[in-house]
Amino acid sequence: MLERWISTRNETTPIARGGWLDAIRFIVAFLIILHHFQGAGPIALAESLHPAFEHTGFLLTNLFLIDSGYVLMRLYSRSVASGDVSPADFLTRRVLRVVPAHLMMGLALVALVVGSGLVGLAPRNPEWFLWSQLPAQLGLVQAFGIPGGLGWNAPTWSISALIGCYLAFPWIVRGCARLGPWTWLVLGISAYLVANQLAHALLGYPVYQMPMKFGFFRALPLFFLGMALAAFAHRVWINPKLAGWVGILATVGLVALQFYGKNALPSLVMISLIILAAGAMPVRRPSRLVERAALVSFSMFISNEVVRIAWFGVANVAIARLNLSEPVQWAIWAMGVALAVAFAFAFHHMVDGPLQDWLKARTRGRRQPAPAPVRSAYA
Repeated sequence: MLERWISTRNETTPIARGGWLDAIRFIVAFLIILHHFQGAGPIALAESLHPAFEHTGFLLTNLFLIDSGYVLMRLYSRSVASGDVSPADFLTRRVLRVVPAHLMMGLALVALVVGSGLVGLAPRNPEWFLWSQLPAQLGLVQAFGIPGGLGWNAPTWSISALIGCYLAFPWIVRGCARLGPWTWLVLGISAYLVANQLAHALLGYPVYQMPMKFGFFRALPLFFLGMALAAFAHRVWINPKLAGWVGILATVGLVALQFYGKNALPSLVMISLIILAAGAMPVRRPSRLVERAALVSFSMFISNEVVRIAWFGVANVAIARLNLSEPVQWAIWAMGVALAVAFAFAFHHMVDGPLQDWLKARTRGRRQPAPAPVRSAYA
């Protein structure tokens, strides 16, 4: 009876573009934009609507990190374990995927700050644009205890932390290659709980509250949890109907939990169930729109802070000088959110996407491509 719903005998569902995993990635990227923009309106959304607009920022980051580990494990675990993709090759692919866009956005922000200063427009919060903080951020080393990285395009700390996870990924895959799916799952859950308890014992706060300079130690347990979920999904078939209901109930549960505080650990359970369920549902009718939206999600993440700083740098001056009413200010805020999404689509299709295609063409002759069922938003 149990094998009707979950089984190790049936063939598991491969991940594919244009399905729920892609939809989740785009939704998370959009919600991250809302989180970053929520305090820029006439009244912060966390004050006018609900505190969840502020405290869910760490949950979105958690989901992003877990999803990263899950997707990369589904795509690369077998080729890495077999030696078809070396650790150096895997790291090179990941670095080439994230660093060019990061540098372009970082340098664009530098140009914006310098250019606005030349015309007499100083930042409203100059403490977030200290030159001493910039080298660590541009070098993506701010999540490893290197001083710097505050302000500027601050969310890139998670990209810095992920590079450390990319370094660890091949060795984790090879070291755990013989583990069964249930052992993987228990190990992934246990690793996060142990990391959380250690953070409490040694630092006095949970792992999700680690400061940016400890970003790698915050990210790795979540990334590893995503890997464990993927290792489980590789060998355990879950009935699509069961997966659908689990995904719906977990989503409802995650939203409901936010009305009653942070609820970090219960929320983490819901996030894990959502990702596991999304990966277990076959993509019978791939959506090109969803696929394109997911491919743009990285551009949304890496560029939204730059758009926010530029847009509201101008908007705040106009609001003050023209004494604009609150409804007009809200309209300006909504236009800023829309602009962040539009800019990301334009940046991806006109700059980052073509650049990635060029880099892949340049490096294809020097390495054997990893067999993968889909083109990943991370690849």
